[in-house]
Amino acid sequence: MGVFANRAPWSLRRRLTITVAGLLVGASILVGLVSVLSLRSFLVDRLDAQLNSAVGRSQAAVDAHDDHDKDNLGPNHAQGALLAPGQAAGTLVIVKSAGAATAGVLGDRGVTIISPSALGRVPDVRNNQLFNLHTARMGEYRALQVQAITGDTLIVALPMTEVDAATQQLVLVILLVTALGLGVTIIAGRYLIRYELKPLERVAATAQTVATLPLDRGEVSLAERVAPEDTDPRTEVGRVGLAVNTMLDHVGDALTARQASEEKVRQFVADASHELRTPLASIRGYSELTRRSGEKLSEPMTHALNRIESEAIRMTALVEDLLLLARLDEGRELVHGEVDLTRVVIDCFGDAQVAGPDHTWKLHLPNEAISVTGDQARLHQVLANLLANARIHTPAGSSVDVTLAREENQVLIKVRDNGPGIPAAQRKTLFERFTRGDSSRTRATGSTGLGLAIVQAVVQSHGGKVSVASKKGRTEFVVSLPA
Repeated sequence: MGVFANRAPWSLRRRLTITVAGLLVGASILVGLVSVLSLRSFLVDRLDAQLNSAVGRSQAAVDAHDDHDKDNLGPNHAQGALLAPGQAAGTLVIVKSAGAATAGVLGDRGVTIISPSALGRVPDVRNNQLFNLHTARMGEYRALQVQAITGDTLIVALPMTEVDAATQQLVLVILLVTALGLGVTIIAGRYLIRYELKPLERVAATAQTVATLPLDRGEVSLAERVAPEDTDPRTEVGRVGLAVNTMLDHVGDALTARQASEEKVRQFVADASHELRTPLASIRGYSELTRRSGEKLSEPMTHALNRIESEAIRMTALVEDLLLLARLDEGRELVHGEVDLTRVVIDCFGDAQVAGPDHTWKLHLPNEAISVTGDQARLHQVLANLLANARIHTPAGSSVDVTLAREENQVLIKVRDNGPGIPAAQRKTLFERFTRGDSSRTRATGSTGLGLAIVQAVVQSHGGKVSVASKKGRTEFVVSLPA
């Protein structure tokens, strides 16, 4: 059962070819069987007619011989029946008299008397009954038993050699023709089926081309359509092609509407973030000015101003992150140039050590400096976010390893920690915006849930990719950039 379950499914072309070949074999077997049975029945009927004539001649010869010799002479009876005028060579005559049987066969050189051992067992049948006689040494005969005027039982038989030979020859011809027709059908059928399935293959090629398009983000130009000649509703393939085109029209309209909605949201976020920067800066400035004015403030008032300032700082960071993501979505904000990635990694690693003295930090650098083309500030932000993420979401005493390496035409930055790991359900949405871990922990540390979203956006803007693998005791982020 497992072997059939793992077998690759057959293509439609192969199934059609095998089906046509199977139908041809079935039709050939049916026609051949009817033909063989019909021919054999016709030949046996003709042999029966010849046998009736031979019996009539044999009876006449035996009756004439009996008029001259009233004695029951079996061999003479057999010879007389065989030597009747018009008897065909190969005719077999058996005379049963007084419990004994005598048989003879008419050949080219006369009558040959046959011993009982050569005959084998002769079945007991009724008179005037046709039957098949299987002899031990001479093959099969078609026989007819009659009662002679002498009272003896006379069995006259004709060989079925010609019937069997004709039947076998017809079977051989049918097998040869069937094999030849099957071969021609398979070869020609494959080409014809391939030709007839070309419209379906063109429809499938169009669908496959659309399936490879990045439809999940950005502006999508869905110009692929099934050709007009493959959309005739009067044919099965045409109906499929027409349905595919209709579906693509609907998908194209939906993608256009989605893109327009995204553009509006992106523009709104960018405009709102830009406009919020000024009032947030004002709030922060006035709170600092009030706190540093020298006037004596009550403790509740001082606490309130501190809270206003801290929340303004946190909201400013959120607005800056939103503005950065909006600009990255629009393809802006990056300033490309040669970046000494080794220096960036060293600076970020030093900052992380200062921010997380309760962690164990390890840095692994290649022997030679590595440079890439990109935006230094944004790449610095990528690594800073990853290190901050490792520091915030691992307990004190955890180890964080940072590795910079070159592999073929890629530059890899790996950040690995031995913390509790990331739940599988959360890994699916880890790089989406506003994705947070434990809210009681991330909100206390001021996390906005945009750090990893910024990491992915910046890395993708540089033509790279970021991935994560996590299990309990090991979480590793890998940033891959073009060398």
